[in-house]
Amino acid sequence: LLKVLSHIDSILRSPRAPPLIYRRSKGPVQNCIKENGQECGFEHLPLTIEMWADQLMALKDLHRSLRKLSLELVPWHTADPQDNRESIRVEDLQFIVDAILEEIENKEKNSQTPSLQTLSGIVSHFQKLFDVNSLNGVYPRMNEVYTKLAEMTNAMRNLHELLELDSSAPPTVVVDTVGKLCDIINKNVTEQVQQLLGTQDIHSIINKLEEHERFFPPFQALIQDLLCLLEISNLDDILPVVRSLK
Repeated sequence: LLKVLSHIDSILRSPRAPPLIYRRSKGPVQNCIKENGQECGFEHLPLTIEMWADQLMALKDLHRSLRKLSLELVPWHTADPQDNRESIRVEDLQFIVDAILEEIENKEKNSQTPSLQTLSGIVSHFQKLFDVNSLNGVYPRMNEVYTKLAEMTNAMRNLHELLELDSSAPPTVVVDTVGKLCDIINKNVTEQVQQLLGTQDIHSIINKLEEHERFFPPFQALIQDLLCLLEISNLDDILPVVRSLK
């Protein structure tokens, strides 16, 4: 018996032994004295073995519950060869859990792929937005929209640079800036016309233009006759030729 106890004690004292199964006794040593007179240190071992027996029974129940869950989530998996074994290992349970987790991950990946109904709804929405009557016209209209979008993007980029606006400025700011610039140009043109015609009154400008329309056609006809009569083609030559005739 002492030899058996000594062998057990050596196993319990090995580095591979779990700390739970070896605990040095603090009470009086009874019938577990080794040959060298030291205490054995596994007086609580029966309680530990009983706890392990309960855990092994619970392990079977856990295995049975995981198998039921596996049949619900992954029914196409065949029964593992451990089903008919009396002893259940932790590796068996881990195998079932890994299979379930793999199936859940695959479902999450597949859920990110749109269904046929979703894709059909997207195409129908595109047809309504861009007035496409048939499926054959979807791709040409997509290309057209892409081309127009690229042209608009380039135009907006150029306007941002010309108007010295920040690249993040929205189109409304660009339109307002162009409108203000047009107002400034129109104002300058009006002032230049007024200075040219020597008047600040719009009615006077209209009168000046009417006078110009009445005067210019006869003046143009006179100049053409002079060019033909003097046999010249340049307006700058009229005055010298007339002076020579005097």
